[in-house]
Amino acid sequence: MSALLDSLAAGFGGDAGRRAQLDAIVAEGLPGPRSEAWKYAPLRALERRNFEPAPIALATYDPALVAALPAPRLVFVNGRFDPSASDGRGLPDGVELLPLSQLLREGSPRDGNVLQRRFDGRDEVFARLNAALADEGAVLRIDDGVSVAPTIHLVFIGAPAMGDVAWHARHLIALRADASASVVEHHLCGGAHANLGNTLAHVHLGRGAQLVHARVQDEATGAIALARTDAVLAGQARYTRVDLELGGALSRHELNVRLEGTGASVRANGVLLGSGRQHLETRLGIEHIARDTRCDLVWRGLAAGRARSVFHGGIVIRPGADGSDATLSNKNLLLGDNAEIDAQPVLEIHADEVKAAHGATVGQLDPTALFYLRSRGLPEPAARRLLTGAFCREVVALIEHAALRDVLTAALDHALARMEVA
Repeated sequence: MSALLDSLAAGFGGDAGRRAQLDAIVAEGLPGPRSEAWKYAPLRALERRNFEPAPIALATYDPALVAALPAPRLVFVNGRFDPSASDGRGLPDGVELLPLSQLLREGSPRDGNVLQRRFDGRDEVFARLNAALADEGAVLRIDDGVSVAPTIHLVFIGAPAMGDVAWHARHLIALRADASASVVEHHLCGGAHANLGNTLAHVHLGRGAQLVHARVQDEATGAIALARTDAVLAGQARYTRVDLELGGALSRHELNVRLEGTGASVRANGVLLGSGRQHLETRLGIEHIARDTRCDLVWRGLAAGRARSVFHGGIVIRPGADGSDATLSNKNLLLGDNAEIDAQPVLEIHADEVKAAHGATVGQLDPTALFYLRSRGLPEPAARRLLTGAFCREVVALIEHAALRDVLTAALDHALARMEVA
């Protein structure tokens, strides 16, 4: 028996097909300790938790959280769409930005396909829960050749409610051929809470499309943030991805990218910044399926206090994907005697004439660099702050989009300062 699954199932309100999916999940339970994909995550503690469905009525939060974010933007609070804080101004013709609930209510029958994807593996338990329970999310669709100049902000706020609540959101970002855009997901704390958010995002890039996609997870210290992104790239498409894992008690993100078209490329960079008793986990699954595809992955992890940072970087070069170029760099800093970092770089090559390199390191701040800075008059805390900041900002500095780079740098600097105080 799982208190978690039973409580989530109690809020079900879908059709018979989704009910059958949910019943199967409850019967199977959560993955056990032998599951390679979940062996680091504290599922046993989560399994004992109970959550109520997020109420339809919007929870209250400080409007200043979104006041500084310009349009166009969509805002969700505890998984519910907030029309009063959302603003679609500034979008050109050929762009559709709306909540999933509106698409399902007003769109064509085919629009409901976004909820029809099935997940069968026991390791995909939260994706399967999402398939059974999701009823809201963000939808962005851009027509052929349309270029969107302003950055699109998708804002997800976790806020206090009557008890601990859970929500399940499904997102769709689809750019057709030669379209381009930049999108930032803001996962923000609207007050102290221990809620659970389970999100699943589909990203589809047509031939020659270009998407810059950032995700800033800065939730409450008690929050549970479980996320998965599945991206599919056609020929010559370019996907630039940045993830900042900064908040939450338990945060886990799976990023799966399929390079299905010749010449498709992904650059996915990220930072895991753990302190206190946080558990931050990122799992990458990059598949090179077509010829001449490229992935460039740069990830940095920090763990202080009793935090645990987990990184799994998986790259598979399939048969026939000749000419692929794959690079993974994962470097980690252990900043406390009780902190833990687990790094797993995995590279499988099933094709000829490829270029591939991967590696992971775990270490501490360089004592020689600390000594040098202190010999120049910097106090030890300031020297440590300077070195850790430079270590993390290396990832953000790779972003070519100047305005986006500034947003990410500000979020990272705020989290580093907060970690130092803690």
